[in-house]
Amino acid sequence: MLHLAFALLACAPDVTQDKPAADAGPAVPTAAAPPAPARAPGLPVDKTRSSVVAVGAKVTGSHELTFTEFSGELGLDGEAFVNVVAKVGVASVSTDSEKLTSHLLTEDFFSAQQFPEATFASSMVTPGGENGATHTIKGTLNLRGVSREITFPATVAITPTEVTARAEFSINRADFGVVYPGKPDNLIQDGVVLRLLLVAPRG
Repeated sequence: MLHLAFALLACAPDVTQDKPAADAGPAVPTAAAPPAPARAPGLPVDKTRSSVVAVGAKVTGSHELTFTEFSGELGLDGEAFVNVVAKVGVASVSTDSEKLTSHLLTEDFFSAQQFPEATFASSMVTPGGENGATHTIKGTLNLRGVSREITFPATVAITPTEVTARAEFSINRADFGVVYPGKPDNLIQDGVVLRLLLVAPRG
């Protein structure tokens, strides 16, 4: 049966295909993670026009995970994009399956009671990036009590009225302690796609 499951997994759609993979550094215990560098306050993200979505897959198909509770800031130095910070309440996740949504909150996945928030704080933003991105963002992602430095491409648009940042990249869930394999005949892929849209009004 297990051999059959692996054979099925090989045929399952890979949600990370054609998506840039975030370069991830070694894990650092959250308590030992260095403090984020001091920075000027950024422009608050407008939740009504922004979105935080993750996409995961198993043998039988994929699921979108939408988070409704989040906040963030996009920082400018003059007209240059220089930093981003974000915070997500993992218990606000919703999916197309009530059973899956409940399962995601348990220790198999987010362990939401123990680790209610996921956070990201950039440490460096450089112009240019993979697949035509306008910028490459480096910073610390904390998820499920594990902090790792990740690097990923983003596309940022700056106008007189707003700043918009878009990013779509994959991470390996096992890097953040999410190792639940799924059922033997319905194994879960390790790659998870993060799809971010952050819009911050100016003035």
